[in-house]
Amino acid sequence: MDATQPAQATLADDTRGMVFLLAGAAFFSGVALRICDGLLPRLASDFSITAGTAGQVVLAFSVAYSLMQLLSGPLGDRFGKARMVALALAGCAVMSAVASWMPRFDLLLLVRIAWGMAAAGIIPLAMAWIGDNVPYAQRQAVLARLLLGTLSGLTAGQLAGGFFGDADAGWRGAFLSLALGYTLIAGLLLWRLSRLSRLAQLTLAPSAAAAELHPGVSAAEAVVSADVARSAKAAGESGWARARRQTLAVVATPWNRLVLWATFFEGLFLLGPLAFVPTLLHRDFALSLSAASGLIAFYALGGLVYALLARRLILALGERRMVLIGGLLMGAGMAAWWLSPLAWTAAPVALLVGFGTYLYHNTLQALATQMAPESRGTAVSLFSFAFFFGQAIGVTGAGWAFDHLGGGVMLSASVVALPLVAWRFSRALALRPTSAG
Repeated sequence: MDATQPAQATLADDTRGMVFLLAGAAFFSGVALRICDGLLPRLASDFSITAGTAGQVVLAFSVAYSLMQLLSGPLGDRFGKARMVALALAGCAVMSAVASWMPRFDLLLLVRIAWGMAAAGIIPLAMAWIGDNVPYAQRQAVLARLLLGTLSGLTAGQLAGGFFGDADAGWRGAFLSLALGYTLIAGLLLWRLSRLSRLAQLTLAPSAAAAELHPGVSAAEAVVSADVARSAKAAGESGWARARRQTLAVVATPWNRLVLWATFFEGLFLLGPLAFVPTLLHRDFALSLSAASGLIAFYALGGLVYALLARRLILALGERRMVLIGGLLMGAGMAAWWLSPLAWTAAPVALLVGFGTYLYHNTLQALATQMAPESRGTAVSLFSFAFFFGQAIGVTGAGWAFDHLGGGVMLSASVVALPLVAWRFSRALALRPTSAG
């Protein structure tokens, strides 16, 4: 036992290092999610199309991202969640580099579809890995670290979109820069996984066989994966049959369906219109793309404020009030963007909307990690599927409304829907015997 104690301490340090690298992966995923917002006018100009049509680069990514969740979750449960995150990062590096060379808009859309498919395995499986390795009582705080990575990426992506939109490098330079970032984090993550696997074999003898079956997987995750594989083999289950069974098991529970619907409506009424807010400011106030994107970057800063205060907010408000206040702030912010006659107010409004978003979203996120602990990768991927499928539909509707009816109409539905959905889910949390899952 004495001989293994230093290795156990190192394993714990490396697990913390894994969370740091997963946050780095979430950072570049966050950049990719928002960078096109500020690039839409540049894409429209370069390809001689409308801003609504240019928004298809967001739509294509979101549809592919959401649909691929149905496969990436079961793959993470089978082969190891962190290992699949590294593979997804490598795929994103290749696709973002290819996207930077596309000569036609239709070809760019095809590559964005492949890019979205690769990206599907990053944030959801990082969340699921944390769910496997961190007790629920501490999980919101650790998820907040992952959220810091995502939100920093959203901020950087919003700013970078405007910067590259105004610069000579344009969207091609933006995509190529992302390819370099993806490559760096993928290499570091693979190195860390190899180190974790060796340490796990030294410190946890029962997990050695599982680690051999699943190289590159953390000790706890290897045990879970091996147990799932053994039970499936005993039942004579194929991989596809197991994935189908796990998916149906998640959606069969009424509470899980309610969490997924609440997440879908968030993507529909928040992320859809949000993609066009920088373009709205650029058009209505004659701001540069850099300035418009910089104002909306305060959205991610609002999320950072939430992440820094997460522990105290959870204790002071509880899940039900966090959801309700979050929905009210999101709806009020959409109304302020619609009605304000001053461009500069977009920044403080964006900060409040970002803070409200993560009061709401991080609560749903934590609940999602408890929907099906025995198939956590599948459950969290369904959560992400609902969120980004909602965004895909929202971007389609918002793009059409922006082109044909104007920005005010585009935002008005969200003013009503976001508080209403939050109120309904808050009531469900109050009636549920235990909201912690």
